[in-house]
Amino acid sequence: MAREFALLGVPSCAGTHGPGQEKAPAALRSAGLVDRLRAAGVKVTDHGDLPVVPFRTDPARRDRQNLPLVVDVARAVADRVGAILDSGAVPLVVGGDCTITLGVLAAHVARRPDTGLLYFDGDLDLSVPATSRSGILDTMVLSHLLGDGAPELRDVGPRTPLMPVSAIAAFGYEPAELGPAGRERLASYGLRAVSCTEITAPGTDPVAEARACWRALASDRDRFVLHFDVDVIDSVDFPLADFPHFNEGLPVETAFDCLAEFGSAPPLAALVVTEVNPHRDPTGEMVDALVSALVRALAPRPA
Repeated sequence: MAREFALLGVPSCAGTHGPGQEKAPAALRSAGLVDRLRAAGVKVTDHGDLPVVPFRTDPARRDRQNLPLVVDVARAVADRVGAILDSGAVPLVVGGDCTITLGVLAAHVARRPDTGLLYFDGDLDLSVPATSRSGILDTMVLSHLLGDGAPELRDVGPRTPLMPVSAIAAFGYEPAELGPAGRERLASYGLRAVSCTEITAPGTDPVAEARACWRALASDRDRFVLHFDVDVIDSVDFPLADFPHFNEGLPVETAFDCLAEFGSAPPLAALVVTEVNPHRDPTGEMVDALVSALVRALAPRPA
């Protein structure tokens, strides 16, 4: 049976570094996301957007900026995604910053506690308020999923920790961005993680690495949520991300090839697209290319 997708926009900058991501859902729709998916044979219903949450700083909470807003957005996402899941559709959630994935997973875990997470992101987002210099919650997503960080956010789902470490696989992160504290946290968690340098090593087939990653995750999880942050792409190739990684990350075509592999995986239970900043794309060319990549990833393929 063909998958039926439900598009939900989350135009929120509650957890991020600056303005722009709140405009991503509108930009993706303007580039023809819905019509192009349908033209490619994808069944998709547009469920509209949650309310816009613009960027602001939070001097009163320098180590966990805009925490109440981030929690409110995550809960709103969980409610809307839960309704989509109850209808039998596959959520296609376009943000917005990375913290929206907490809400998506809260809805899934409430219904299927064995749901996995494939974190396709240029960062591992393992910061915590106690050690973060910026206090930006966008950089703390996996820590909160794993039960660390601010109680209000780590407890946003039906259990704490929301995800056991065995249910998560990270793919494409830039090891140079981790720093000593990040490397220590990665080792302490025992998180399964494949770096961008491993994926692009000479003689390595990136798509085969992506296939091995989702299959390993699916070996004990019959469904997974795919979190795709465009900052996994080298910003020299594709400077669309809100937090750029210049001369780091994956080449753009490699990233899109891996996205297509993940999107075609039978256990895919949801796709979350994050950190798209239209302010960085005045001509619209990169948003157009991203829409093409999403269509390619989700379009039906011959058996």
